[in-house]
Amino acid sequence: MPVSAFDLFKIGIGPSSSHTMGPMVAARRFLTEAASTGVFDEIAEVAVDLYGSLALTGRGHSTDVAVLLGLAGEVPDKVDVDTAPAIIDMVRCNNSLNLLGRREVAFVEARHMRFHARQSLPRHPNALRFTALAATGASLLQRAYYSIGGGFVIGEDEELPAGEGEIPFRFPFGSAEEMLALAAANGMTIAELAFANEVVIRPPDEVRAGLDRIWGAMRSCIERGLQSQGELPGPFRMRRRAYGLHQRLLAEQGRNKPDGPLHELNWVTTFAIAVNEENAAGGRVVTAPTNGAAGIIPAVLEYYRRFYPEADNRRIHDFLLTAAAVGSLYKKNASISGAEVGCQGEVGVACSMAAAGLAAVLGGSNDQIENAAEIGMEHSLGLTCDPVGGLVQIPCIERNAIGAAKAIAAAQLALSGDGRHYVSLDRVIETMRQTGADMQSKYKETALGGLAVNVTLC
Repeated sequence: MPVSAFDLFKIGIGPSSSHTMGPMVAARRFLTEAASTGVFDEIAEVAVDLYGSLALTGRGHSTDVAVLLGLAGEVPDKVDVDTAPAIIDMVRCNNSLNLLGRREVAFVEARHMRFHARQSLPRHPNALRFTALAATGASLLQRAYYSIGGGFVIGEDEELPAGEGEIPFRFPFGSAEEMLALAAANGMTIAELAFANEVVIRPPDEVRAGLDRIWGAMRSCIERGLQSQGELPGPFRMRRRAYGLHQRLLAEQGRNKPDGPLHELNWVTTFAIAVNEENAAGGRVVTAPTNGAAGIIPAVLEYYRRFYPEADNRRIHDFLLTAAAVGSLYKKNASISGAEVGCQGEVGVACSMAAAGLAAVLGGSNDQIENAAEIGMEHSLGLTCDPVGGLVQIPCIERNAIGAAKAIAAAQLALSGDGRHYVSLDRVIETMRQTGADMQSKYKETALGGLAVNVTLC
């Protein structure tokens, strides 16, 4: 079954969909379950255990902060990124936490939040367990959750995120082959097929308004990134670059001196860097399909809007719907979690989605769109997730810029042909899954291999 565009494109906060947004959702969900089982009013303490990748890179990805915000009742798409630090400061200063804003309990972070760097739970590398304790110390409720990428969370007894797989889509498909066959049989584009599925869930006007909200949030993130200066949080003291790059491009524009064939590409990379600097700073972003890869689709879409005069709302919707249809295939048949399959599941998938979306709005046939998506992933296979210091900064920010440029190249290459190609999208997705399974865990968002161990922290 496909996944809704509004599940793949979630408005939330940085720096990570799996390490920040997912744990925040899980924390709030745990307390909601405690309330539904009647034990909430008896809770005197809450203990949190983080495992695997969440333990190894959790502090660098603000997992600790996300859990505290979730326990306080915050949700990723509504939390105020400007006031959230004050909530965390109060918890750490007072050694207490107001659960869901309704019940004050003791919370000493060093005692109640435990990082198990050498231990993993069996189902997924991103695991966390919550335990609600009574005043006597007795356990009232204990639940484990898995943050499986893109902000999706499953409980310990669930196979799919809540609600997924239950929607009677008009055109259900589980592979690119099925998607193309359905589109051909019904005389539809991939975007039209995806739209027909979305209107099963919500009215057409709501679908369009929702897509506008997603695109509006992406554009706002680009603008904030282009206007922000200073340093990113963390030990690197990395200076933001998007502002300076943007100012240089504006100056060249003012002098009518574009830098030759690289002019448009420089805008694309600047847009991508702007988004991922915002993400690294904990700003408002859209999972696309993850936070670590959040800059690629907005950068390519803004490139299209800026440089193609025919760009309008309808075509922007087509871009997002096409990208979501492709992204749902990766989520169903492989993974969009860097902790599970490496960065090929994040930047690689985003590149594939963006290539498909761009090919669609540039007039590509369904076969050319599928070809563009395949090219985007074929040349991202094996991409490792090796964040230096566990932060979504090096190499993540630049990797988004390169991924955006690669997506444009993939779309153009596919459009230069007639849609016939040797490697299918389904084959490349399966290859990506197999490659991720074979990849050593040190290259999967653990900060135990690659650049993470070959670059010295200052």
